[in-house]
Amino acid sequence: MSQVEESIEVGVPVHTAYNQWTQFETFPEFMSGVERIEQRTDTLTHWVTNVNGVHREFDAEITEQIPDERVAWTTIAGEAKQAGAVTFHRLDESHTKVMLQMDFHPDTVTEKVGDKLGFVKRQTKGDLERFKTFIEERGRETGEWRGAVI
Repeated sequence: MSQVEESIEVGVPVHTAYNQWTQFETFPEFMSGVERIEQRTDTLTHWVTNVNGVHREFDAEITEQIPDERVAWTTIAGEAKQAGAVTFHRLDESHTKVMLQMDFHPDTVTEKVGDKLGFVKRQTKGDLERFKTFIEERGRETGEWRGAVI
Protein backbone atom coordinates (compact mmCIF):
# COMPACT_ATOMS: atom_id res chain seq x y z
CA MET A 1 0.00 0.00 0.00
CA SER A 2 1.04 3.55 -0.68
CA GLN A 3 -0.04 6.66 1.14
CA VAL A 4 -0.62 10.28 0.30
CA GLU A 5 -1.38 13.19 2.62
CA GLU A 6 -2.18 16.69 1.39
CA SER A 7 -3.92 19.72 2.81
CA ILE A 8 -5.09 23.13 1.67
CA GLU A 9 -6.62 26.21 3.24
CA VAL A 10 -9.84 27.42 1.66
CA GLY A 11 -11.50 30.80 2.12
CA VAL A 12 -14.92 29.56 3.18
CA PRO A 13 -16.43 28.59 6.56
CA VAL A 14 -15.97 24.98 7.68
CA HIS A 15 -19.64 24.10 7.10
CA THR A 16 -19.43 25.34 3.49
CA ALA A 17 -16.29 23.30 2.72
CA TYR A 18 -17.76 20.21 4.40
CA ASN A 19 -21.16 20.56 2.72
CA GLN A 20 -19.54 20.81 -0.72
CA TRP A 21 -17.35 17.77 -0.08
CA THR A 22 -20.48 15.70 0.63
CA GLN A 23 -21.70 16.44 -2.93
CA PHE A 24 -19.78 13.52 -4.43
CA GLU A 25 -21.41 13.81 -7.84
CA THR A 26 -19.68 17.21 -8.32
CA PHE A 27 -16.18 15.71 -7.88
CA PRO A 28 -15.59 15.47 -11.66
CA GLU A 29 -15.73 19.28 -11.75
CA PHE A 30 -12.49 19.53 -9.75
CA MET A 31 -10.91 16.06 -9.59
CA SER A 32 -8.81 15.12 -12.58
CA GLY A 33 -9.38 11.61 -13.82
CA VAL A 34 -12.85 11.29 -12.27
CA GLU A 35 -15.40 10.90 -15.05
CA ARG A 36 -18.50 10.21 -12.99
CA ILE A 37 -19.69 9.42 -9.47
CA GLU A 38 -23.13 8.08 -8.71
CA GLN A 39 -24.47 8.40 -5.16
CA ARG A 40 -26.40 5.13 -4.83
CA THR A 41 -27.31 5.32 -1.13
CA ASP A 42 -26.35 7.55 1.79
CA THR A 43 -23.18 5.47 2.21
CA LEU A 44 -22.50 3.93 -1.23
CA THR A 45 -20.94 5.64 -4.25
CA HIS A 46 -20.01 4.22 -7.65
CA TRP A 47 -16.94 5.77 -9.31
CA VAL A 48 -15.84 5.80 -12.95
CA THR A 49 -12.28 7.06 -13.45
CA ASN A 50 -9.84 7.41 -16.31
CA VAL A 51 -6.31 8.32 -15.28
CA ASN A 52 -3.76 8.43 -18.10
CA GLY A 53 -5.86 6.05 -20.19
CA VAL A 54 -6.43 3.56 -17.34
CA HIS A 55 -10.21 3.15 -16.96
CA ARG A 56 -11.50 1.90 -13.59
CA GLU A 57 -14.91 1.39 -12.01
CA PHE A 58 -15.38 0.73 -8.33
CA ASP A 59 -17.73 1.13 -5.41
CA ALA A 60 -16.77 3.01 -2.28
CA GLU A 61 -18.52 2.93 1.06
CA ILE A 62 -18.62 5.89 3.43
CA THR A 63 -17.47 4.34 6.71
CA GLU A 64 -17.59 7.47 8.84
CA GLN A 65 -19.15 10.86 8.34
CA ILE A 66 -19.32 13.52 11.03
CA PRO A 67 -20.75 16.88 9.91
CA ASP A 68 -18.15 19.65 9.67
CA GLU A 69 -15.39 17.27 10.82
CA ARG A 70 -14.72 14.14 8.77
CA VAL A 71 -15.62 11.90 5.84
CA ALA A 72 -13.93 8.48 5.59
CA TRP A 73 -14.31 5.80 2.93
CA THR A 74 -13.03 2.49 1.66
CA THR A 75 -13.50 0.71 -1.63
CA ILE A 76 -15.63 -2.41 -1.37
CA ALA A 77 -15.85 -3.69 -4.95
CA GLY A 78 -14.32 -3.09 -8.33
CA GLU A 79 -10.99 -2.32 -9.90
CA ALA A 80 -9.41 -0.05 -7.27
CA LYS A 81 -8.23 -0.60 -3.73
CA GLN A 82 -8.12 2.47 -1.55
CA ALA A 83 -9.27 3.97 1.72
CA GLY A 84 -8.99 7.42 3.15
CA ALA A 85 -10.37 10.32 5.08
CA VAL A 86 -10.91 14.03 4.59
CA THR A 87 -10.98 16.19 7.70
CA PHE A 88 -12.12 19.78 8.05
CA HIS A 89 -10.47 22.18 10.51
CA ARG A 90 -11.92 25.60 11.36
CA LEU A 91 -9.19 28.23 11.18
CA ASP A 92 -11.53 31.17 11.73
CA GLU A 93 -15.08 32.12 10.74
CA SER A 94 -14.25 32.24 7.04
CA HIS A 95 -11.28 29.89 6.57
CA THR A 96 -10.96 26.12 6.73
CA LYS A 97 -8.08 23.68 6.42
CA VAL A 98 -9.03 20.62 4.38
CA MET A 99 -6.77 17.60 4.98
CA LEU A 100 -6.84 14.48 2.82
CA GLN A 101 -5.21 11.18 3.76
CA MET A 102 -5.44 8.21 1.43
CA ASP A 103 -4.04 4.70 1.28
CA PHE A 104 -4.09 3.06 -2.15
CA HIS A 105 -2.76 0.01 -3.90
CA PRO A 106 -1.10 0.66 -7.27
CA ASP A 107 -1.76 -2.42 -9.41
CA THR A 108 0.05 -2.09 -12.71
CA VAL A 109 3.74 -1.44 -13.34
CA THR A 110 2.81 1.99 -14.71
CA GLU A 111 0.86 2.83 -11.55
CA LYS A 112 3.74 1.66 -9.35
CA VAL A 113 6.26 3.77 -11.28
CA GLY A 114 3.87 6.76 -11.23
CA ASP A 115 3.48 6.36 -7.48
CA LYS A 116 7.26 6.25 -6.94
CA LEU A 117 7.65 9.38 -9.09
CA GLY A 118 5.06 11.24 -6.99
CA PHE A 119 2.29 11.34 -9.59
CA VAL A 120 -0.49 10.51 -7.10
CA LYS A 121 0.76 13.12 -4.64
CA ARG A 122 0.84 15.80 -7.37
CA GLN A 123 -2.58 14.78 -8.66
CA THR A 124 -4.04 14.94 -5.14
CA LYS A 125 -2.49 18.36 -4.55
CA GLY A 126 -3.92 19.57 -7.86
CA ASP A 127 -7.35 18.19 -6.99
CA LEU A 128 -7.33 20.07 -3.68
CA GLU A 129 -6.23 23.28 -5.43
CA ARG A 130 -9.11 22.88 -7.91
CA PHE A 131 -11.50 22.25 -4.98
CA LYS A 132 -10.27 25.51 -3.42
CA THR A 133 -10.93 27.42 -6.65
CA PHE A 134 -14.31 25.68 -7.14
CA ILE A 135 -15.67 26.51 -3.68
CA GLU A 136 -14.11 29.97 -3.33
CA GLU A 137 -15.37 31.18 -6.71
CA ARG A 138 -18.88 30.00 -5.86
CA GLY A 139 -18.73 31.22 -2.27
CA ARG A 140 -21.37 28.66 -1.36
CA GLU A 141 -21.93 24.94 -1.62
CA THR A 142 -23.94 23.26 -4.38
CA GLY A 143 -25.82 21.21 -1.78
CA GLU A 144 -25.37 19.49 1.53
CA TRP A 145 -25.86 16.25 3.38
CA ARG A 146 -25.76 16.69 7.13
CA GLY A 147 -26.36 13.09 8.15
CA ALA A 148 -23.89 11.19 10.28
CA VAL A 149 -22.36 7.79 9.61
CA ILE A 150 -20.63 6.27 12.60
